[in-house]
Amino acid sequence: MPPLPTPPPSNGVRPRRPSRAVDIGGVRIGGGAPVVVQSMTNTDTADAAATAAQIAALACAGSEIVRITVNNEAAAAAVPEIRDRLVGMGVAVPLVGDFHFNGHRLLQRHPECAAALDKMRINPGNVGKGSRRDPQFTEMIEIACRHDLPVRIGVNWGSLDAAVLARLMDENSRRAEPLPPETIMRHAVVTSALESAAQAEAVGLAADRIVLSCKMSGVQDLVAVYRDLAGRCDYPLHLGLTEAGMGMPGVVSSTAALAILLQEGIGDTIRVSLTPEPGAPRTQEVAVAQQVLQSMGLRDFTPRVTACPGCGRTSSDTFQRLAEQVRHHIDERMPEWRGRYPGVERLRVAVMGCVVNGPGESRHADVGISLPGSGEQPVAPVYVDGEKHVTLKGDAIAEEFTAIVEDYIARRFGR
Repeated sequence: MPPLPTPPPSNGVRPRRPSRAVDIGGVRIGGGAPVVVQSMTNTDTADAAATAAQIAALACAGSEIVRITVNNEAAAAAVPEIRDRLVGMGVAVPLVGDFHFNGHRLLQRHPECAAALDKMRINPGNVGKGSRRDPQFTEMIEIACRHDLPVRIGVNWGSLDAAVLARLMDENSRRAEPLPPETIMRHAVVTSALESAAQAEAVGLAADRIVLSCKMSGVQDLVAVYRDLAGRCDYPLHLGLTEAGMGMPGVVSSTAALAILLQEGIGDTIRVSLTPEPGAPRTQEVAVAQQVLQSMGLRDFTPRVTACPGCGRTSSDTFQRLAEQVRHHIDERMPEWRGRYPGVERLRVAVMGCVVNGPGESRHADVGISLPGSGEQPVAPVYVDGEKHVTLKGDAIAEEFTAIVEDYIARRFGR
């Protein structure tokens, strides 16, 4: 019999790629710290009240760093007021200023903007064309150094530095066997990030103040680029599929890309860049990012509710309605539970619909209930810590089960 392979870590994820640690307003990225969830506002930054309100909502939803665009004079002038409003609301989330094209001028004219930020994001493809590129990039890095701001050098394939791409394309054309254009484009994205980071260090920005990202809009492109980047530097990496799209396609594409890289130990902070559906809250992208990390066993944000998909044995929708009620109850109670019961986010609840997998799944959960399926006795056994606790019946099963969950949380997680 051949020897068994070396067992992977308990959650199956490869050990995290070693990287430097960067402090962003008290939030640590890299250096073995948990993967951090980020998001970005879509308000007009010049509207300080609306922007502060959305930042507060994103922070409340769980975004640990929030980025705002600083695209004109009015936006730059509004950043200190946004910070003051957040302080007044008791919101201490780190703020990142996103700069393109005119960032060097805005930061020069509004030093109070830089002073109110915790980090800058610079896109090396958008800081200037030709002979203006290096001086304007240098000016922004010098401003970051003066204010002791870390910088994310964020390359985006849609605004890739044309000079880098042209240089690599020329080199490729001289090869005996030229590589495919898409390979060169991927290489150019990584090269732009690494060369810009080296330039920032040459200007005076410390290596432990640099974060890199290489955003792509295709899953396989993103995976290939970050695998390459991860093997060529020790800067912490910001992951995200850019222009992921709206609704289900955006969620699935982002999840697929992030999951592959995170499984390989690549990535120190993530953002899910969803196009919000009309009327949908901006916070949806935060919830998706948290679910990606939680489903992979990398972090816990909220109690997990396991429920079966249903089949011909579950012709009643009772278990579906109960699962929905339990999920809603948890969502409503989490703001209070999080403060009163440290560790409650690790809770596992199961709501199952028939005898096939119901008792087993319920025993595996901290608290589980197995509802009757078609033709089964109209009773619902409840299991607590793997042992049968009580059998419920009648019209008040939902209320009785949530009461059992509440009691369990108080006993297990109470101080």
